[in-house]
Amino acid sequence: MTLFMKKSVMMTVMLLFFTFTPGFGHAASNDTISKIDQFIKEQQTISKIPGISVIIVDKGKTVYQRGFGFADTKTKTPVTSDTLFELGSTSKAFTGLAILQLEKQGLLKRSDDVRKYIPWLTLTYNGEDQAMTIQQLLSHTSGIPSNSITRIPESTADNALELTVKTLLDQSLNRQPGSSFEYATINYDVLGLVIEQVAKQPFDQYIQQKILQPVGMHQSFVGIHQVHSTHMASGYKIGLMREQRYIPPIYRGNIPAGYIISNANDIARWLKLQVGNSDIYSISTPDLTVEPFDTNTYYANGWAVVKKDTKSYIYHAGENPTFSSYFILQPDEQIGVAILANMNTSSTTAIGQGVMDLWEGKTIDMQHISSYQKLDKIVTIICAIIIAISIIFCYLFVQNICNLYKKQRSMANLNYKRILLLSAHTILVATMLTALFITPNIVLGGLNWTFIKVWAPTSITFLLYSSISASLLYLLIGFLMIGTKRNN
Repeated sequence: MTLFMKKSVMMTVMLLFFTFTPGFGHAASNDTISKIDQFIKEQQTISKIPGISVIIVDKGKTVYQRGFGFADTKTKTPVTSDTLFELGSTSKAFTGLAILQLEKQGLLKRSDDVRKYIPWLTLTYNGEDQAMTIQQLLSHTSGIPSNSITRIPESTADNALELTVKTLLDQSLNRQPGSSFEYATINYDVLGLVIEQVAKQPFDQYIQQKILQPVGMHQSFVGIHQVHSTHMASGYKIGLMREQRYIPPIYRGNIPAGYIISNANDIARWLKLQVGNSDIYSISTPDLTVEPFDTNTYYANGWAVVKKDTKSYIYHAGENPTFSSYFILQPDEQIGVAILANMNTSSTTAIGQGVMDLWEGKTIDMQHISSYQKLDKIVTIICAIIIAISIIFCYLFVQNICNLYKKQRSMANLNYKRILLLSAHTILVATMLTALFITPNIVLGGLNWTFIKVWAPTSITFLLYSSISASLLYLLIGFLMIGTKRNN
């Protein structure tokens, strides 16, 4: 048996041991369970999340595992322990684990330049080529800009991962690698391509065979293309102050950063493994060479590590266009909490933090309203105003057409004054429409409408189209008013 095979067998045995070894969680009182149930239901009502799955593990034992609401609101399919959710960025921990596994097998080093495995990936900062290590990608200190997410291509192709990484070739780095933290989801797509090059097999196959199966996560998938199950939840976004079903594009090249698909049964196994075997996963060793990205908070291999009072917590949030998740661990007490939801919302994070606090016996006073909800409410009101204005415009347009038909108005000669007014009117509307299209790129740091339509509340898209319609109506009314005259 070769050294490589021995290490692989040892790793598998250890994974199985820590996944399936029974433990003894502290006995939660009925009062604690009731408080958690009530808290989740209240937050679900406030946040408009259609379906939520909640898991708590304590010292190797699943002590709480419940579903709330619907996996599909149309069919009224309830959330169960088998309901599948996209994890979003909590998928990064799986990719981070794969890198650490390969390092333990001697197949790579985290200090290696990424070009050792992807020779064509030469990136620049201030016009100079930069060396970038695997560790810097793991820690989000590579210098890759956060808005690189907007260039991830829609693709279902087998080479989608390579296509995604190649989008970096025409982008400059935001900072020198290793100098400071900047969260960029595509860091983990680059790591996914490194895994493919080292393991000599597709990323999804490697994760399935070397991570999910040894852990016992047999109901989980690596990308939507692997899913052949009736248990997949429908995805939703907030829009017009309610949940809206939405089917986003497929980003197969973004799987290493955000598209593991799992359910409560398998995530319970994953949590037990994290709190029971931190030595294998090294999740508690963040990159301390850079400033913390939040108060006492550092990043480590797909996890954030924070110290609160005398306790350390390890956590990560995940958000995809129509799903979200939140995992939080307290390693000293071997407690893990996971929240899965079929809506893109930060309320998932608030629920996860609240559940952890309640489980630890703390008192909470929380009624979280996500930023998307606040934005959606404002945009919905603006949309209502624009619709009202559009109705007035429609009335004026129809009235002018009727006046033309009744001969109460007739076409006017285009003199210098009318031509000037028509030109000014056209320029005004063109300026309004141009501003509408370029404002996100200027104000939101390079975001475009394609990205916004996928990720933002559906009311934003409705606002875009209603604004365009109102502008065109205004243009037509102007043409009619300026280009015609009232008959005596």
